[in-house]
Formats: sequence, C-alpha cells, structure tokens
Amino acid sequence: MSLNPAMLAIRFLLELVAIASFGIYGWRSFDSPWKFLLVVLLPLIAAALWGTFAVPGDPSRNGEAPVSVPGTVRLVLELVVLFGGAAALWAASLPRWALISVIVLVIYQALAYDRIAWLLKA
Repeated sequence: MSLNPAMLAIRFLLELVAIASFGIYGWRSFDSPWKFLLVVLLPLIAAALWGTFAVPGDPSRNGEAPVSVPGTVRLVLELVVLFGGAAALWAASLPRWALISVIVLVIYQALAYDRIAWLLKA
C-alpha cells in the first residue's frame, strides 16, 4: 500500500468534512434544545468510531489499533462514515454539497484502490 502524502492529506480532509457534516446535520435538522446536543454529539460519535476501530499494522495510522478489526470491517466503517457525511448533508437539505461530497469521495476511492485492496486482504 502506498503512503502517498497527498492521498493521506486528502483522506484526512475527507474525514474532517464527513465529521463536520454530521454536526451540520444535527444543527439544521433538529429543533432546540436537541440541535445544541447533536451538533456536538454526532461528530464525536463519528470521530470515536473512526479512531477506535483499526486494522493492526495499518501504516497510515501508526500501525496501532485501539480495537483491532479485520480490513473488511474497517473498509465498511470508512465507507459508512465518509458517505454517511454526504448523506448527512443531503438530509440537512444541502443537496449540492452532498453531491459534491459524493463525487469527491468516489474519485478518491478510485485513486485509493491500493488501500482498498490492502484492506480487503488484511
């Protein structure tokens, strides 16, 4: 698996966008007082899932895994969080941003074929 710094930076930005998208959904889709709780809670849950479950030896994550999972589980988690962020934008009545997010994610996933192949083998 290549550790291209540009791809790692793009993936990090995509993670941040997805996590922020859950907060946007919480703020725009719920009434007070729930929106004040969900704008914080939803991104925290997404970030906790992202940071907790990892494949042992993943060089893009220091090789450490707080909770070890197989590569296929990690791949599904990544896809759920990243594309879930796009779905959150859609649900927050931001369809253009959701579509842009999906397009960027599909392009990224196509370019990250080596990581996907590694996760499927891990």
